[in-house]
Amino acid sequence: MIVFKNVRWKNLLSTGNSFIEVQLNKSSNTLIIGDNGAGKSTILDALCFGLFNKPFRSIKKDQLINSVNQGGTLVEIEFIIGNREYLVKRGIKKNLFEIYQDGKLLNQDAKIKDYQEFLEKNILKLNFKSFTQIVILGMSFIPFMQLRASDRRTIIEDLLDIEIFSVMNYLLRSKVTQNKNDIGTVDIALGLSENEQKLTKIMIDKLKEDKTVQIKKNKKDIEKHEEFLKTHKENINQIIKKIEILNESISDESNARGKIDSLHDYQRDIEKNIDKYEDEIEFYEKNEACNTCRQDIPKTFRKSMIENFHAKMHECGQALLKIGNTLKEKEKRICEIDTISSNVDSQKAEIARNQNTIDACTQYIKKVAKQNEEISQMADDIDEKKNELNVIDIDIEIYNKEKEKLSNQKYLYELATTMLKDGGIKTRIIKQYLPIMNTLINKYLAQMDFFVSFNLDENFNESIKSRHRDEFTYDSFSEGEKMRIDLALLFTWRAVAKLKNSANTNLLILDEVFDSSLDAAGTDEFMRILNNLVKNTNVFVISHKGEILFDKFKSVLKFEKRKNFSQIIK
Repeated sequence: MIVFKNVRWKNLLSTGNSFIEVQLNKSSNTLIIGDNGAGKSTILDALCFGLFNKPFRSIKKDQLINSVNQGGTLVEIEFIIGNREYLVKRGIKKNLFEIYQDGKLLNQDAKIKDYQEFLEKNILKLNFKSFTQIVILGMSFIPFMQLRASDRRTIIEDLLDIEIFSVMNYLLRSKVTQNKNDIGTVDIALGLSENEQKLTKIMIDKLKEDKTVQIKKNKKDIEKHEEFLKTHKENINQIIKKIEILNESISDESNARGKIDSLHDYQRDIEKNIDKYEDEIEFYEKNEACNTCRQDIPKTFRKSMIENFHAKMHECGQALLKIGNTLKEKEKRICEIDTISSNVDSQKAEIARNQNTIDACTQYIKKVAKQNEEISQMADDIDEKKNELNVIDIDIEIYNKEKEKLSNQKYLYELATTMLKDGGIKTRIIKQYLPIMNTLINKYLAQMDFFVSFNLDENFNESIKSRHRDEFTYDSFSEGEKMRIDLALLFTWRAVAKLKNSANTNLLILDEVFDSSLDAAGTDEFMRILNNLVKNTNVFVISHKGEILFDKFKSVLKFEKRKNFSQIIK
C-alpha cells in the first residue's frame, strides 16, 4: 500500500518562493476551499508533476512555472510503501529529478525516461492514467463510463497488475521476428549447402568427363541464372517506382491527422461554449434580479439575452454539424491512407523476397563460376571432392537440426502469442475478476440507495437493469444518478486495487468533480456516501461550495492569494 505522507511545492503556478505544505495522512477528511484562482487545485498539479512529470490540467509543463519568479519550481512528495520511506524531488529551472529511499539517493545513472519508468513500474506500480482514475479526480476527470473501450481496458489491466502480459507480448514480437529471420537464414544456408552437395556429387561424376563439356554446361547455367537475376532486379525497380507513387499519394497523412486533432479541439471548444450559453440562458430564465447589484433585470432585456444565447447555441450546433461532416471526410481519408500504407508494407516485403532470391542466385553463380575455375585447374582428384562432400553433408545435418529447433521454437512462440493477445490469458484473468467487480459495484450502488442491476462484460460495456428488468444505459440517468454510478465504480476500483495491492493508497482527492450534481439536499447524501464507503482513507474534497460543506469536515484548508501569491490561511 502506498501511504502518502505529505506534499510541498513552491514557485508552482500561483505559488511563490515559500513552500506550501499539505500533510496527506493527518485527517480522515479535509475540505479545501478558496476563491477562484486562489490556488486550491494546485495540489493536483503538484502531485502529478512530482510523480509523473506532467501537469494534471491540460497545460504544457513549462506553464507550471510561476510567471512572476520565472524559475525555482520545486515539488517534494513523501510516501511510504511497506517498511520503506520514499522522497521524490522534481524541479524546473533548475531541472531536478531525484528519488530517495530511506534517505539515500537511488542510482541516477539511467536516462531520465528510464528513471521515471523505474519510479512508476518498480516503486509506485501505478501510471498517470490509473492515478487520475483512482487517486485524484479533478474537473478534467473523465468518468470510467465515458472512456473509450481501449482506455477502460488499460485501467483495468493496470489495476489487476496484468499489464506485464502486454510487455511480454511486445518483447515476444521481437523474438518472433528474430525467429523468422533465423529460419530464413537457415533455409538459405541449407539451400546453398544442398545445391553445393548436388554440384559436388555431379562434379565427382563428371571429373572423368571432358572438362570442356562441363565448363560449357556450367556457363549456360550461369547465363540462365543471370537472366533470372535481371528479371528480379527489374521487379525490384518496378516495385520501388510503385512505392514512390503510393508514398506520394499519402503525402497528406500528417496534415490529415493534424486536421483531425484540430477539429476535435474545435469540437471541444464549441461544446464548452454551448455549456456556457446554456448556463446564461438558465440564469436569465430563473433570475429577475442581478445577483451582484440586486437590481431588477428588465423583462425585455432578459428576453433579448435569452434569444441572443439561443442564436449562439444554434450557430454552435451548425458549427458542430459542419465539423462532424469534415471529421467524417478526414477519417475516411485516414482509412484510405492506412490501406495504402499497408500496401506499401506489402510491396516492401515483396522487395525483400526478390532481394533474398537475388542474393541466393548471386551466390549460386559465384559457386558455379568458381567450379569452372577449379575444373580448369584441377586434376582428376576424386578423393579430394569426396572429402569436400563429407564436410557438406555434416553442414547439412547441422542446418537441418537447427531448422528443426527453430521450427519448434516458432511453434512455442505462436502458442505464446495466442495466449498473450487481448483475447488470451488477460481476458481469462479479467473474466475471473468481473464477478467480483460487478458484485462490488452493485453493493456500493445499494449502499447509496440506488437499486439497479449493473454489470460490465469482458469488453467493459455496461448492462443496467431496474427492478422491473427495464434496460438502461449510463446516459439514461440524471446527473445525480450518474454521480452514484461514478462513485460506485471509483470505490470498486479502489477495492480491487487493495485486493490486488496494485494501486492501493490512502489518498483520495475530489476536485469539484461532483459539485454540479449537488444541491443543498444532496450535500448530506454526498457526505454520507464518503463517510460510509471510504474507510481508512485520507479524503480531500476541493469545493467552491465551502459555505455548505464547511462544518461537515474534520479539517479545513483555506487557500488565499496575497500579493499575487497563493498561501494557506491558518
